[in-house]
Amino acid sequence: MRERRRLEESIAATQALEDELRNTVELIELAEAEGDTALEEEGVEALAALADRAERDKVEALLSGEADANNAFVEINAGAGGTESQDWAEMLSRMYTRWAERRGFRVELIDQMAGEQAGIKSATLLLKGEGAYGWAKTESGVHRLVRISPYDSNARRHTSFASVWVYPEIDDDIEIEVNEKDLRIDTYRSSGAGGQHVNTTDSAVRITHLPTGIVVACQTERSQHKNRATAFKMLRARLYEAELQRREAEANAQNASKTDIGWGHQIRSYVLQPYQLVKDLRTGVTSTSPGDVLDGALDPFMAAALSQRVTGEKVLVEDVD
Repeated sequence: MRERRRLEESIAATQALEDELRNTVELIELAEAEGDTALEEEGVEALAALADRAERDKVEALLSGEADANNAFVEINAGAGGTESQDWAEMLSRMYTRWAERRGFRVELIDQMAGEQAGIKSATLLLKGEGAYGWAKTESGVHRLVRISPYDSNARRHTSFASVWVYPEIDDDIEIEVNEKDLRIDTYRSSGAGGQHVNTTDSAVRITHLPTGIVVACQTERSQHKNRATAFKMLRARLYEAELQRREAEANAQNASKTDIGWGHQIRSYVLQPYQLVKDLRTGVTSTSPGDVLDGALDPFMAAALSQRVTGEKVLVEDVD
């Protein structure tokens, strides 16, 4: 039913565009025939607005993957570099939170491990909203930050790395077989806020899937039982996403999985000093306003990466500002 509703909405949007295009063209022809310059300019402006709508609808039409309509888990992990990389990981967590809020998605913090001095070592966010995974899935990879470190007393320029991994929350009716013998389940005390109970009981849960090496953790609930249930849900989602990646790799004759992502394989660079630039290394899309990007202005980067992933097209306009 969800797929049918999505298709009906797409068809209705396309038909509405066709009707408005036809009416606008007739309006411009009438204005030209009568020599009404003001009306002709109004029609041209309406055409430009229709073109913008068509481009947005084109991107939305790319969200046709099996799990694209689902909610999304976003895992962020700091790379080597101590406090600097941990601060960068926290900046990325804030960036995706702001992006999700801009699109009207709800954001839940599932798990977070604080850094020693500042920032975070890792975090897992759950983005809730129609199409969250479809939009965010192209963000998986290594993100590189270049800036003058606020933690360096000599004000030297530092390069930091953090990895992002996005996978869909799966529906309860999707069967994912998980054998208990393939799991290692650890419990530990939660960190951060939460009151006396959280800090004195082993309520946090970490599950390791031994055959694949996938590790998930949850510490947001006071109850170990609830954290365990959430962690199992995350594990099933990760295994499902791995299967989707395997199918995509076979279909496209290329491996798009997480396995071989290394610190030297970044997908996007964010340069704050000595100049201001964000550049996606896959699509060539750039922005000279990194402050806006770090505040959640990610749609142009996501749209270009999604188009390239689905259609093989590469955007022609590189600067999104």
